Amino acid sequence: MKSLAPLCNLLLMIMVSIWTVLLWDPALLAILLALELGLLAVAGQLGKLAKALFGLFMVAMFFAAIQLPFDVAVATAVASGLKMMVMTVAVLLMLATTRLPSLTAALVRQVRIPYEYAFMFTSALRFMPDFIAESHAVREAQVCRGYVHSKNPLKRIVAYAALVEPMVLRAITRSDTMAMSLELRGFGSVNRTFSQQIAFQTRDYLMVGFLALVTAAVIVCR
Repeated sequence: MKSLAPLCNLLLMIMVSIWTVLLWDPALLAILLALELGLLAVAGQLGKLAKALFGLFMVAMFFAAIQLPFDVAVATAVASGLKMMVMTVAVLLMLATTRLPSLTAALVRQVRIPYEYAFMFTSALRFMPDFIAESHAVREAQVCRGYVHSKNPLKRIVAYAALVEPMVLRAITRSDTMAMSLELRGFGSVNRTFSQQIAFQTRDYLMVGFLALVTAAVIVCR
């Protein structure tokens, strides 16, 4: 996937999200998730994201479990949790295989989106790996202060709530720092040029055709 054009990787993420919204069969969603994890492994990112994926799995399980007391079918609850995982992993997969400056250039030059909006979109994506790294740092800081993680899955899910406050504070600090940096560098005051190669090649057109066929099949068979 690293050899695909940035816009093609973005289109793949969007199409996977559309398939996820349309599908409600847990087996098909599980297959889609397995394919995503396989692509992460090929990209060499599965080991690096193992803890984040486990945390996501725990959250998805919790999301599925809280639906059961409201007379929601087990298959529907499981499908809801899988949908959350598939859509999140799709974003992580795109981030692992796409250089964000190249994606910004593609959005500006090929989609004709104003640079300010393209930059905001890619900046939001850039925060996701930072959030994952900072969540690990916060958890390690808690362990250093004597916090012991429970082996009980339910208690571990509740323990993740303790990460919310420090993560929000770190996000606010990071956004303020970025805003000041952009202002000092005169963001938006000049026309931008890009050196990244973003043109579609044969493999990109083949991928777009494949995505169109799969989308049509999902719509027909759902």
